[in-house]
Amino acid sequence: MGVICGGALFDLTSYATVFSILGTMKGLNIITPVKDSIALSELTIRSILTSELPIPFTYTVYNDNSTPENTSRLHNLSEELGFSLVDVSVHTEHPSPNYLWVLREAQRVSLARDYALLIVESDVKVKPDTLRRLYEEALLRDDCGIAAAVTVDEQGHTNYPYEQARKYPTGAVRVKRHLSFCCSLLKPAFLRSYDFRRLNPKKAWFDVDISRQSSKNGFANYLFTDLTVLHHPHGSRPWKLLKYRHPLKYYWRKFTGGLDKI
Repeated sequence: MGVICGGALFDLTSYATVFSILGTMKGLNIITPVKDSIALSELTIRSILTSELPIPFTYTVYNDNSTPENTSRLHNLSEELGFSLVDVSVHTEHPSPNYLWVLREAQRVSLARDYALLIVESDVKVKPDTLRRLYEEALLRDDCGIAAAVTVDEQGHTNYPYEQARKYPTGAVRVKRHLSFCCSLLKPAFLRSYDFRRLNPKKAWFDVDISRQSSKNGFANYLFTDLTVLHHPHGSRPWKLLKYRHPLKYYWRKFTGGLDKI
């Protein structure tokens, strides 16, 4: 298989040629934070482990204070399928969500290997070629900080959080708005340029701040509208669906409980 770069055809069965031209991105550090919702999470995990990835990669599931029953199910899945599992509660007493701890740890691991950080959330199912193609597209764009796949529903219609992408052309779109971390790749050059220890610990979610920081540091953020992933919005935190069904209840719970800070 080959790709066009600068008018020349390169064989992607050996990534060494591309490395020498566009710099290093030696593999993928793939992560999935999980909070209960094990049925959806298992679909995510299995789709990642059956992906077509002819490059080095690691895959770690971060269990963020799931119930004891679901924690046991995750450990059984880890033994069955062979992915790494980290129980976040062993490392911090902070209540869920612990996205900040996970992101900081994942950044450390990624930089130690010179790998890109690829986040696939637990309510997302990828196609066999999604991660490979996302890697290739990011690799071929030296200015890329973050590359993301667009999310769709069971019928193939673009859904939350990328409804605005329905108006975008097919292919690579450089976006000024933030990218969601549903299925997003953060390149090593960007990871080296911004220390996640600088993120605001009072917040719960960081895709907005990190996307903005990528642009601020001179990188481009790309959304690939021809790379689609199946997304069940808020699968791991179904209470957030109140935002669409009962918005007053959602905002009451959000502000009285100090939840969902972006």
